[in-house]
Amino acid sequence: MTDLRVRDVRGRLRRGAQRVGAATPPGRDRAVDALRAAAVLGVVLGHWLVTALVADSGTLRTASPLRHMPWFAPISWMFQTLAVFFLVGGHVATRGYASARARGVPYRGWLTGRLTRLGRPVLAVLGLWTVAATALLLSGVEFGTVRTLVKLALSPLWFLVVFAVLTAATPLLARLSPLWPLAVVLHVDLLRFGLGGPAWLGWVNVIAGWLVPYTLGAAWTRGELERPRAGWILLTAGAAATAALVAWAGYPASMVGVPGEGVSNLDPPTLAVVTFGLAQCGLALLLRERLRRAMRRPVAWAAVALVNLSAMTVFLWHQTALMATTATGLLAGRLPGLHTPPDGLGWVGARLLWLPVFAVALAVCWAAFRSFERGGGRDRRSRVVREHRPSDRGTTTAARHV
Repeated sequence: MTDLRVRDVRGRLRRGAQRVGAATPPGRDRAVDALRAAAVLGVVLGHWLVTALVADSGTLRTASPLRHMPWFAPISWMFQTLAVFFLVGGHVATRGYASARARGVPYRGWLTGRLTRLGRPVLAVLGLWTVAATALLLSGVEFGTVRTLVKLALSPLWFLVVFAVLTAATPLLARLSPLWPLAVVLHVDLLRFGLGGPAWLGWVNVIAGWLVPYTLGAAWTRGELERPRAGWILLTAGAAATAALVAWAGYPASMVGVPGEGVSNLDPPTLAVVTFGLAQCGLALLLRERLRRAMRRPVAWAAVALVNLSAMTVFLWHQTALMATTATGLLAGRLPGLHTPPDGLGWVGARLLWLPVFAVALAVCWAAFRSFERGGGRDRRSRVVREHRPSDRGTTTAARHV
């Protein structure tokens, strides 16, 4: 009886995947969706692996295994995928804007549509955490703990602010060479680290640093990155430059921030994280053809399509899922890998066992708040089919989320 049920479930999943594939426009570049999904999941897994909330005397404080185990830094190389976010975002935005102009859609209408899709899920996060923070403070929870939780929960929002600014400037950036923002990042770091300039100069790189992969995405739209040579140049030059900056210029090896460290590669972005992003973008470009072949498989494509339809929900709520699990776990005491200091391999092994629990908590958040991203309407299946119909010359609603 159980085997029959398993086969029935598999059959339903296979038929559902085939329907999603049949509803997808033939000319759609599925590699774009695959790269976006990989970037989203990379950020989620990266945060879950390097973010710890340590329980000390009734309070929660942030910690990172990268502080205690510097050799853990390659994890940040694998899962710090923001450059791929901006590469895909720049490509989709410039392509969508060009298509909107061709159809006579004014800039204001195009921008309003994009920012609405970005901003709607944010309202749910801000609303819930406003209520949660108020309730925690009124119940007597220490202010430091509440601040830690709110800061982690809302940390993904900085990405959306930067992305919204670059999206609004898309008409001006469509022809910009990535070399210009790269030069800005280089000079800012020279002033900060080489000439002892003020630390606030680094915040110029918040825009300039992520403008580099965003304008690479625009170059992709213009057809300038189609040859494999472009991907190889970005990959090798970016990797070599990053290795040199870490080995001889004193940049941290970690590509994410580490609590307690004097310099962060990410907050604000440094030249090292930008050159590392160039290498990531080069690898992404080289993988496009393989991803296109892989996405011909109905189940693989349906999974990628589902992630893309809920990309903003997953991105905005994954930290909340981690914290909800951590807070609930406190009822059972200090649990290894969840509330203990991340200072050894034992913590790493325990944290890996917690990842499925985080995923379940994120699934609950997804079920509760996905309607904010999709804007409500018909049933789930009709939305999936509708959002994979042709529009904007092959760019669908799902593709325009990021």
